[in-house]
Amino acid sequence: MPEQPARPAMTMREIRTALGHTDPPVLVEVSRYTVSLFPRHDVKFHAYALHVQRRRKGWGITDGAGWIEGPTGHWTLDYYEAMDFTELNDALALARKLAPGVNVNGCTALDAYRRTHPNA
Repeated sequence: MPEQPARPAMTMREIRTALGHTDPPVLVEVSRYTVSLFPRHDVKFHAYALHVQRRRKGWGITDGAGWIEGPTGHWTLDYYEAMDFTELNDALALARKLAPGVNVNGCTALDAYRRTHPNA
């Protein structure tokens, strides 16, 4: 085996820089989940979607215009009147429950899904 040229040992900072790490480290956080009856590749996916996203004091549910006001599924346009869920799983559970009833131009997500996916 050929002999390697001698070089000084790298410091931890040099190793981290060589690996692409930054100081301070870059943070990545999930702040929004999309809930829909339609598969992601379907053209209706976004039209009939609800979004569970991080808010001031927890998680909220929005359709892109209004916000869920409470667990009954009533909507408000006022960001500050909307309900904040402290637990992500609670917000996702309610969004899953409400997803079939998302209404676009008088047609619910469930009706649209049955029309476009008759064999499902």
